[in-house]
Parts: sequence; C-alpha cells; structure tokens
Amino acid sequence: MTTSTPPLITARGLEKAYGRTEALRGASVSLGAGEILAVTGASGSGKSTLLHCLAGIVTPDSGSVEYAGTRIDGLSEARRTELRRTDFGILFQFGQLIPELSALDNVALPLLLAGARRTAAHEQASDWLGKFGVYGQARLRPGEMSGGQAQRVSLARALVTGPKVVFADEPTGALDSLTGEQVMTTLVQSARESGSAVVLITHDAQVSAYADREVVLRDGVVRADEPWAAEHFSTAEVRGND
Repeated sequence: MTTSTPPLITARGLEKAYGRTEALRGASVSLGAGEILAVTGASGSGKSTLLHCLAGIVTPDSGSVEYAGTRIDGLSEARRTELRRTDFGILFQFGQLIPELSALDNVALPLLLAGARRTAAHEQASDWLGKFGVYGQARLRPGEMSGGQAQRVSLARALVTGPKVVFADEPTGALDSLTGEQVMTTLVQSARESGSAVVLITHDAQVSAYADREVVLRDGVVRADEPWAAEHFSTAEVRGND
C-alpha cells in the first residue's frame, strides 16, 4: 500500500471492553485494497476483538471504523449484516459451518441470502468447491468431513460472493501443519486472483509470513501499523514482505 492510495479500511482509536476486561485500548490500523495484513499478538491481546470491530460484527465502545470512506461503526445491525453478505467474507478458526447443511448448501447460503436463484447458487458453489479440491464432499455434512476438508469448504463460503475483504481469524489454528499450509496457499492465491484484501489474525509466524505487512497487537493497542511506525518501533514489531 502506498501513501497516495487511500486505505480501504481505517480504524482509529478503537476501545472495547467486556465488563471489566479491556480488549482494545485505543487500537488503530489500516488496510489497503488488495493487501494481505497479518495481525499478530499473544492470546488475550485483543486480536479477535479487533477483527470483529473491523468486520462490523461488534461495535467499539469508542473510536471509528471506516470502510471505503464510510463509517460502519455507527451503521445499523441490518446494514452491517448486509456488508458481511456482500463486501466481507469471514473465515473462522473452526469454520462455523451449519451442521445440518451439506457442504454445497453451506457454500451456496451467502448467495441465496443475497437473492440468488438456488440453481445458480449451487452452480457457483460447486465451482468453488472444485477449485478448493472438495467437490467430492459436496453432499457431505460438516461432521462427515475431515478438519481440512471442512476448512476448505468454509474458505469457499467466505469467497463465493467475491468479497472485497476477507477476515480470517486463526484460519489454521485447528489444522495440522501440512493442511494449514494448503489452506493458506489456497486463501492467498484466491485473494490475489480476485483482488480481495485479507486480514489474518494469527499467533503463528508461518501464517503471518504469507502477509504483505504485519502489525503487532499488545494489550489492546496496535504497536506498529503504517510505514512510518518502523521509525518508532523495533523491527520485531513491524515487517513488510518484499
């Protein structure tokens, strides 16, 4: 991301508490169009809360989140839900597939919710399942698939609508190293091909290595974000891949 290109997402001064627990304490971060950003930090540092605020899943207690120039933290729940159906794709650590639905129906669901016809939604879902090597599991339910297969189905569901931003929360945390590498390779290749930006939440250095840029979240505060931050923080706290 260059300084002449406006960020796709900009979060400023985010604060979020759950009871007496302060998850975010003034976190600020930005994401460029087509950029893959890794947010790293220890367990309990606020990584997932930051992702939830950026994706409009929760609203911060204070601070702002702008997407494509529009503040989304003040939007209605219905409008934020619509954004997650159209512009945002979300991949969780354990997939969160609907257990009663087949792989095909899980992937087709975002399209159906957006008003697509069932036949067209199933055709598109089938294409994505084939792309990720799990077309043979199309009729299986989540409980009948391996962890790696289920996570590929979840990735297909996250990308099927052609989102501008994919939010991936510990996408390989429940997978073995080989399967995790396959999932990350598929995610990055698909994002590059479609031009989607990606926010990776991870504590795994092998996962963050896939990113263009890395920021560190410590005690609810982003310790390094924009290029100028390298002047103020150690190299352990900010990294840009060539």
